[in-house]
Parts: sequence; C-alpha cells; structure tokens
Amino acid sequence: METERLQFRPYTSEDFSFFSSLWADPAVVRYIGKGVTRSPEEARKSFREWLLPGYRDGRGLYLILHKETEHPIGHAGVVQQAVDGKKEFEIGYWIAKEYWGNGYATEAAVFFKQYACQKLGLKRLICLIQKQNERSISVALKLGMAHEKNTTFNAIPVNVYAWTSDSLNSNLPFG
Repeated sequence: METERLQFRPYTSEDFSFFSSLWADPAVVRYIGKGVTRSPEEARKSFREWLLPGYRDGRGLYLILHKETEHPIGHAGVVQQAVDGKKEFEIGYWIAKEYWGNGYATEAAVFFKQYACQKLGLKRLICLIQKQNERSISVALKLGMAHEKNTTFNAIPVNVYAWTSDSLNSNLPFG
C-alpha cells in the first residue's frame, strides 16, 4: 500500500519505540482524547492490547513510512468507532510533529478514503475532530467531508465530519 511519497504497512513489535514517541509528544497528542501524553508503559499497553490486535478485515492504523528515507513519520487508517450508539468507520491520522506542514496527513487520509471505499466497500466515513484542531478539520474538508454534528466521544466534545458515497460531497476531488 503506497502513495507517491508514502508507504503503509501494519505495525510490528519492532515499531514500538516510534509508536511510543508519538504518545510522548504533547504537540502530537494535543487533540487525541484528553490531550495527555502517555508513559512508555501506558503506550506499550495500548500497542499490545489495541493497536496490534486491531488489524481486522483490512482495518486498523498502519505505520506511515516516508518512501525516500524509509523513516516512520506517523500512522493512519480506518478504525471502527461507536459514536452515539452507532457503529461508524473513522479515518484516523497522526503525523510526527517534525513532518507537519508537508501534506502527509492529507495524502494518507486520501489514500485511506479510497482504500475504505474500494477495498472495504464502505459507503460512509467519518472523522472525529476536536473543534480547536484546525489542521485536522482542513484534512477532513479536503476529503470532501462536511460537519455533521457535535457530540461527545469518550467524554470529550468532538465534531463529527462525515462523507457518504451518495452525498453531494462524493463529487468533490478524491470522491
């Protein structure tokens, strides 16, 4: 799985230090959950109990490698969420701070939107974004998503941005 500049693959146990580094960076996790960094022990628990077993039916968060350098720069993918009691499929993306501003989040999100539609057969996708996270809102809009509603997710206020294959948004670029 790849784009012009990025490669995607499942995480392996050898990738834990990178995963942990994302959780240790306050800038990266500012809009993730409560915005709190995790210790290496907390990150390891998440890695073992949530991330690695999360590869089901083509879903999960995939490590993003920069093709030219082969260095990990973040992760992205499609994950199942329960939002207001309804099963939803979210496109998620995290990029290490030193790689911000290069369009990598958008490139990865566009890839996983196409992947979700073509390979997973999904007709609806969402992004759960805290209202202050302007960068992620920009990515969601570039995906042709529109603000659908405000809700809480894991006790955190979030905006739900949504795209459906039968919406007017499906005619936008990357639709």
